[in-house]
Amino acid sequence: MVARFGIDDVRPQVSGRTLPAKAVVGEVVPVSALVWREGHDAIGATLTLSSPSGEEILVPMQQEVYRPDYVHAIFAPEEQGLWRFRVDAWSDVMATWRNAVSKKLAAGQTEAEMANDIAHGIQLFTEAAQQVPATHRQQVERAGALLADAALPLPTRIDACLDPVVTDILTHHPLRELISHGPICDILVERRAALVNSWYELFPRSTGGVDDNGEPVHGTWATTAKALDRVAAMGFDTVYFPPIHPIGEVNRKGRNNTLTPEATDVGSPWAIGSSAGGHDAFHPSLGGEDEFLDMMDHADELGLEIALDFALQAAPDHPWAAAHPDFFTVLADGTIAYAENPPKKYQDIYPINFDNTPDAVYDEIYRVIMYWVDLGITTFRVDNPHTKPVNFWHWLISKVHETDPDVIFLAEAFTRPPRMYGLSKAGFSQSYTHFTWKTTKEELTDFAQLLVDVADISRPNLFVNTPDILHEFLQKGGPAAFALRAALAATLSPLWGVYSGYELYEHEPVAEGSEEYLDSEKYQLRPRDFDAALARGESLEPYLTLLNRIRRENPALQQLRNIHFHDIGNDKLIAYSKVDAVTGNAVLVVVNLDPYYTQDGMLHLNVAELGLNPGESFEVHDLVTGERYTWGADNYVRLAPQVNVAHIFQLPDVSPERRQALAFRRISDHDYRP
Repeated sequence: MVARFGIDDVRPQVSGRTLPAKAVVGEVVPVSALVWREGHDAIGATLTLSSPSGEEILVPMQQEVYRPDYVHAIFAPEEQGLWRFRVDAWSDVMATWRNAVSKKLAAGQTEAEMANDIAHGIQLFTEAAQQVPATHRQQVERAGALLADAALPLPTRIDACLDPVVTDILTHHPLRELISHGPICDILVERRAALVNSWYELFPRSTGGVDDNGEPVHGTWATTAKALDRVAAMGFDTVYFPPIHPIGEVNRKGRNNTLTPEATDVGSPWAIGSSAGGHDAFHPSLGGEDEFLDMMDHADELGLEIALDFALQAAPDHPWAAAHPDFFTVLADGTIAYAENPPKKYQDIYPINFDNTPDAVYDEIYRVIMYWVDLGITTFRVDNPHTKPVNFWHWLISKVHETDPDVIFLAEAFTRPPRMYGLSKAGFSQSYTHFTWKTTKEELTDFAQLLVDVADISRPNLFVNTPDILHEFLQKGGPAAFALRAALAATLSPLWGVYSGYELYEHEPVAEGSEEYLDSEKYQLRPRDFDAALARGESLEPYLTLLNRIRRENPALQQLRNIHFHDIGNDKLIAYSKVDAVTGNAVLVVVNLDPYYTQDGMLHLNVAELGLNPGESFEVHDLVTGERYTWGADNYVRLAPQVNVAHIFQLPDVSPERRQALAFRRISDHDYRP
């Protein structure tokens, strides 16, 4: 059915409103729509919100500056759960009246010629006064009374109705006629940690140190608990463990992925399962459930959340292989198919077949994950979810959230965009991205703008490295490469992550042209002496600590949907800003993308995007060095990578009246429609 007024292109909405858009508690969410009507009368719009607890909230929508006929508003949900919103369009009779009388008065029309307009205005202000809150009623009534006072000059009477205070009251409490309702859209609001979080990945089995002969000792839950102290001191929020289960003996991989392991080789944690148990068991050398819970208690005392790897695959000697061969693909010769990604072969892993006996597979996987949820795990990093059916993930995540809505799922899906975003729509709270391969200014700019485009469905976790990915940039760029990549990840997204060893500048590949680490921790114990490296001044630990502190203290860096790139005349320098529409906090980041040489250039700021006036000078505070400068629109910057790879400037807070416009998401050239 066609409504009285047009309401089109409502955003955010996902898959034709069949799935909810995404947000977290406290996130600034921009809502926009195209509204239109016949003729020349004014049209207004209101954002109507329904909270999970049933509260209805009305938010005035503003006309956009950049696109005619579009309106927008922002809101920051304070309650977790399913929100609903609707854009309503209505005839703005008061704005139509103000426009008409202003033009007629300017044209010199007399009181007699405007008699009908005055009578209509008196009626409108009478109606408006009846529906505004009591605290504002007197001001609206006074404007109507002055308009009706024939003893006053006509300009004085009309000016009283155009008073900015009165106009502002009626903007927030409008007189609405001929209301048309837009479609109802959903936004699923998760807990804040689903968006604002810093991750640190470590292998518990590598925390045992070395023995008197210098040989690695397998870690335990007690040694893991001690390792958490250092991670917490760096300001990380979540500690992610690769699989902690028994590791298969059959076809076990040796060091550097060899097929001929030594008797002492520990195998890959992703080859899950042995005679000691499967996905609901602990590796015997780590310790049991009681020791695990003691470690969890210590993490909680430190303010850390523990994330577990959830890898749906099995070693050949996993209990499932004997009890449920139908969980896998049985080949013509009667053997079970191992995992392959040609030319790579994973002889120590059986992939699960989700189509043979789906009910049994689904129920068993749900049982396993709820075992860990019941132990207090509320975050899972899911291994290769893009190789499993997307409808399975939607079923599993939805079922878990029925009883435990706080559970966060991170998709480790380095794959094509439709798959990545499809998994996000299916319920994943976060996603790995292709950030590790974006190194040039053009690549990073396009990448960051795309992140904003898909923010309604996908939250990017920018890991600087992983056990599988040691990019060539880090292999050859030296310490400055590690520092600048950390600065980018920590400021481009509210979510970022580091794999242990990054702070030690580990950069040796297994072979030229490979992204695999030499002596990869995936196949052997890798104890590290972080304290010794720190004492020698050969650690990035202080810089990572600083980045996490800057992120915590600046709400602008906790927002995903707002980023603006500024012109700087050097392709080795990149500059971008973020603004938090709730607090007005504003941050400007300048990064030297060259880890080898000093780079400089003139930075030309779009001061309007910073909430500042043209020609205005202002103070910037470099949160990295502590220096303060007085700047204007054009400024010289110079970054020597051996000294400092990035400026992270705190700017003057944006005034309340300018925050909404800066928070609205510009439609970029990508304009990916989920």
